[in-house]
Amino acid sequence: MHKTERLTSLKSELLDIFMSMEVHEHEERTRTAAQRHLRARRGIELHSEFKQLAREIAELPEAELTEDAMH
Repeated sequence: MHKTERLTSLKSELLDIFMSMEVHEHEERTRTAAQRHLRARRGIELHSEFKQLAREIAELPEAELTEDAMH
C-alpha cells in the first residue's frame, strides 16, 4: 500500500508541475499577444497621424512653407 500511496503522490506532483507550466506558458502567450496588439495599434495610430500631418502641410499656402523653411 505504501508504494501505491507514493506513486499516487508522485503522479499528483507531476500533474501539479505540468499544470503550473501550462499556466505559465498561457500567461506568456497572453502577454506576447497583448504586446503585439499594442504595437499594431500604435502603428495604425502613427500611420493616421502622418496622413493627417501630410494633409495639413498640403493645405498650407506655398509662401508659408518657404518662410518656415528659412527660419
